[in-house]
Amino acid sequence: MDWDKLRIFHAVADAGSLTHAGDTLHLSQSAVSRQIRALEETLNTTLFHRHARGLILTEQGELLFDATRAMNKRLEAAAARIRDADEEVFGELRVTTTTGFGTLWLAPRLGKFYERYPLMKLDLMLEERVLDLPMREADVAIRMKEPSQADLIRKRLMSVRMRLYASPRYLDKQGRPQGMEDLRAHRLICQNVRSFQVSAGAQLVQHLLSLELPSLLLVNNYFGVLQGVINDLGIGVLPDYLTRDFPDLERVLPDVESGEVPVFLAYPEELRQSKRIAVFRDFVQDEVMAHRRRLREASDAGEGEDGHGKM
Repeated sequence: MDWDKLRIFHAVADAGSLTHAGDTLHLSQSAVSRQIRALEETLNTTLFHRHARGLILTEQGELLFDATRAMNKRLEAAAARIRDADEEVFGELRVTTTTGFGTLWLAPRLGKFYERYPLMKLDLMLEERVLDLPMREADVAIRMKEPSQADLIRKRLMSVRMRLYASPRYLDKQGRPQGMEDLRAHRLICQNVRSFQVSAGAQLVQHLLSLELPSLLLVNNYFGVLQGVINDLGIGVLPDYLTRDFPDLERVLPDVESGEVPVFLAYPEELRQSKRIAVFRDFVQDEVMAHRRRLREASDAGEGEDGHGKM
């Protein structure tokens, strides 16, 4: 099969339109159409169903699109490795992680990364859906569980627990609960158990909701929960990595917490030699170590003052 025809077929299948594919390829619609017809004649099959609203792949077209998509991903990986052969670290790196971790922990620290690598272009994809790294939906992922794919390199970064926090202003006004039953007098801010979240967090929320609290604020990510807490709306279920960056948070009911949630950084085996991934991995690991060190120092200072540590 002609490589050029496959490239044009892939663009048409991806766009679902001869016109849009032509715009991408800088070809006329008629030229694109001729190439598709020639490819169909070569394969002796129909690749698209044509209708007024655009093009739909046939079963044979789907098979070919799967192949060209895999080829395209491999070519992207090869291009990335060639770029990484240069001494200077530059280019795009697509990073995926959860909305909460990306907005509340990672993004505020990226200023230091850009100071070291000003020519880097980070594309942060913040969503709860787990993107497919081997299929190059992203280059590197930070996930709240160990990746299941065998062809990924993974590094455990840290552990997280979900705990109860509130603002001192709210607690001064509404009182500090001494036990679980006291939560009935407060508004709970948390994710709905049906929202995308780590199972340990969902289990804690489910346990708290079983108390049948009279007032709730449900938000579908931790950034929204945090906004509710710092604006004095109630007691929120939040990850403990926030305590350093938001020192005004006051922990409520210290015995109440979720199970441990491991945080992993992962990337495809084929990008093992990527300098862009290496510098990002090292940066994140350095920030995690600094985060742990500051928490230990804060805990030691707390013990020196009143005999007990505070997370």
